[in-house]
Amino acid sequence: MPTEEVSLPSKGLIYPEGSPLRSGVIEMKYMTAREEDILTNTNYLKNGTVVDKLLQSLIVSSINYDELVSGDKNAILIAARILGYGKEYEFSYIDSSGNPKKGKIDLTTLNEKIIDESIFSGKNEFTFTLPASQNEIIFKLLTHGDEKKIEAELKGLKRLYPDQSFEVTTRFKYMIVAINGSRKREDINMFVDKMLIAKDARALREYYKQISPDVELKYQPEDSEEAIDIPIGVTFLWPDAGVSA
Repeated sequence: MPTEEVSLPSKGLIYPEGSPLRSGVIEMKYMTAREEDILTNTNYLKNGTVVDKLLQSLIVSSINYDELVSGDKNAILIAARILGYGKEYEFSYIDSSGNPKKGKIDLTTLNEKIIDESIFSGKNEFTFTLPASQNEIIFKLLTHGDEKKIEAELKGLKRLYPDQSFEVTTRFKYMIVAINGSRKREDINMFVDKMLIAKDARALREYYKQISPDVELKYQPEDSEEAIDIPIGVTFLWPDAGVSA
């Protein structure tokens, strides 16, 4: 089975020495009919794991999938589409005036975000001073493993408190690894619940997005000055699905 090397937007800089991901590239095989079986698996579709099951099937390198940060997963997702069905992707979208439009893009032309490599040290930790309160935090970029834990915790909280939402605070609790030098989980949880003011929360989210390695999933329509987010629907990974993107 032929394979291809796929470069990661993080360049491997976020992963520790000794991790296969440290090389900044992974090896992937071409999609086969076996992977189409995965894409049509009703259980995977129902529980929302179909994309991860597909990518794990395509990755040849011996990596820990749970270590992947979201931007690197996006690069692997795009590579899976190109290796499976080619680089041309046609999709539907709604323009700024509310009109339905069609778009087409060459996925190989998508650019990786430019990152400040000097802040990456082989450890998934970054320091940030909250602008309003001046509290110093250390945070990490959420991995696939973190996202699974967050999803499970939110489901549990939803069963206990069906009328409340904990999405924002739960994500911050997983993201922040230290507050003013303390790595105690109880200190971090108390800080997020009682002391993280909205202005600081917004600043942290913006900085997180700024430094996160990723692929620029943008499309520039010819008749608009504003780029749009490329929709990633069923037909992105399986154009023969027979539904609109």
